[in-house]
Amino acid sequence: MTFMEFMEKFPTEEKVVGYYLAIRYPNGLHCNHCGSIKVYARKGKIKLFDCNDCHNTFSPFKSTIFEKSSTDLRKWMYAVHLFLNGKKGISAMQLQREIGVTYKTAWRMLQQIRLAMGNVEAKEFFDTIVEIDETYVGGKPRKKNGKDDDDDKPKRGRGTKKTPVVGVVDRNNKKIIAKVAMPNKGGKRLTAKQLMDVLNIVSKQENNNTIISDEFSGYNSLARKNYVHLRVDHSKMFYDGGVHTNNIESFWAILKRGVYGIYHHISVKHMQKYVDEFCFRYNNRDNNMFDMVLKQSVLV
Repeated sequence: MTFMEFMEKFPTEEKVVGYYLAIRYPNGLHCNHCGSIKVYARKGKIKLFDCNDCHNTFSPFKSTIFEKSSTDLRKWMYAVHLFLNGKKGISAMQLQREIGVTYKTAWRMLQQIRLAMGNVEAKEFFDTIVEIDETYVGGKPRKKNGKDDDDDKPKRGRGTKKTPVVGVVDRNNKKIIAKVAMPNKGGKRLTAKQLMDVLNIVSKQENNNTIISDEFSGYNSLARKNYVHLRVDHSKMFYDGGVHTNNIESFWAILKRGVYGIYHHISVKHMQKYVDEFCFRYNNRDNNMFDMVLKQSVLV
């Protein structure tokens, strides 16, 4: 959607409300309390509706990312438009300049949009080839005290203090799911259980799915499950016929370029929301992402 198309589609707040109602209530607006279709808009309050049957007042924006926000709905729609048009997103500072709100408001709006992006139920990948891999997100390693000794070089990848993220991608439909691997109660990260928990979200063991991974020892538990487990040794090669993890590796590149280029730094506390953002972009790159975000904006 271009800027001109946006202006034609949403010239007023009333148009925004009408567009959103058509998406949230595809079968027609009804009362959130009793389900009656005998509802009417309250005069002078475009976000409120009254029900003739139960005499309750309700808002179609309740339990959505727009609830408890005093920001104009047109600004919300334009924020969604700008966010999606940016291939790797936009920063809160840029959104602040674009729509004329405070930085705090812009940051919250982007976080709420990311919340909608991640508001999707993971579907299982049936009878297919799945790639699983992990990456580490955080600042680039630096030398200590200017030394260049091998023993003093900061670690990259496994063993680093960065935050690990586990991802699974389906070879056939190119759908991906990724989860931040927080330390368990014992302080360990990337345990076999954590890896299997992510894999079990999208794969059923009884289907004899083919799982492709690298040589990381955490994947040894796959041999004890009902999977066909293939490995690629990255110390020797990255592609051995059809045995590779190039699809998930390419997603990691997109994720990191977005983090380093747009956001520069993201906290561990909010990292899953950023990961969900890039998963949403990757999974819906050929779809109408604007309408999908509005559909997923209902949080309950």
